[in-house]
Amino acid sequence: MRMCLHVCLCWAAIVCGALSGLRAQSDPPDEKQTAYLLDDWRTLRMTSQAFRQAVARIKPCLVTIESFGGVSAVQGQIGGIRRQGEGNTTGVMISPDGYVVTSTFNFIQRPPIITVITADGQRRIAKLLGRDETRKICVLKIDDIQNHAVPESVDPESVRVGQWALAVGIGYGDTEPAVSSGIISAKNRIGGRAVQTDANISPACYGGPLIDIDGRLIGICVPLNPQSQALAAGVEWYDSGIGFAVPLWGLDGVIERLKQGETIRPAFLGIQSLPHPDGRGLLIDQVVPNSAAADAGIAQGDRMVRFQGVEINDLTTLRSILSRLEAGDEVTLIVERGDPPQEIQMSARLGVAQPENEQVPLEPPKLR
Repeated sequence: MRMCLHVCLCWAAIVCGALSGLRAQSDPPDEKQTAYLLDDWRTLRMTSQAFRQAVARIKPCLVTIESFGGVSAVQGQIGGIRRQGEGNTTGVMISPDGYVVTSTFNFIQRPPIITVITADGQRRIAKLLGRDETRKICVLKIDDIQNHAVPESVDPESVRVGQWALAVGIGYGDTEPAVSSGIISAKNRIGGRAVQTDANISPACYGGPLIDIDGRLIGICVPLNPQSQALAAGVEWYDSGIGFAVPLWGLDGVIERLKQGETIRPAFLGIQSLPHPDGRGLLIDQVVPNSAAADAGIAQGDRMVRFQGVEINDLTTLRSILSRLEAGDEVTLIVERGDPPQEIQMSARLGVAQPENEQVPLEPPKLR
């Protein structure tokens, strides 16, 4: 098991350096100061031990996911099927009878063959069921499995900003989980769907768990970006100290929909707008043909003043509300039209966002 030993080494250097400094003093060392440093060293060792115990507790609930073929398969090979070069990925067993939650990022290539290695070392065929593209999670099903270990979920009310968090994942051909440590940086991110952590999260972790120091499940590590709903959005932040995990608490209905094979897609209204010159509302600049906005009757030149009961004066507010919704949701909005302006209440059934022509960056961004 690989831990983030640089933290331990830094603390060790600090403690050893401090103790060496005390020995170099002409006066006898302060007994209280020495005791404090030794207490810090013992705490460090206890923390490291707690990390290992937390990972040992979640490890029986992990599965290693292998995928073969898909749209990235090398042309010309027999049947177009080959083992993907990205290596294995991680999933978390959520029910004893073989349902697994992982990240949709692991299946962007839409591989036709998926196998998993369960905690007992057995390799089994898995089937991809539903996908939630708003949270970047999906559900797999493994047949002929019973009484598999499942994680204990943390009480959502107990999650606090600043508490320890560990990202765990099996990737790039490893058989033992890789671990990175950090804290919970923020809650209710990405439309209230995710917690944020500064633990390093990379494609090796996507689909794996974010756990607390007691080994309880906080969420599923996924790539997310507050500014984009594209399939691979967020991967550009890998190992940057900006990572996200989707908690599963309160998602029983969503998980059931995914088990039934449903695809949940981001909401798309279909307008281009800018703040109105007088500072009130949004001026509709363009309406996408055949979109939810067009079907509702929104027209170029309208002023949107309310959306879902919330006053709208900037794009950030509108995007924040839309990020909490999904395709198929029905919304209400109010626009002003004409001179003098007349309020018009409209209803719209949100559509599916048009695919983005995305490319996954190879390097993380330079963060300021």
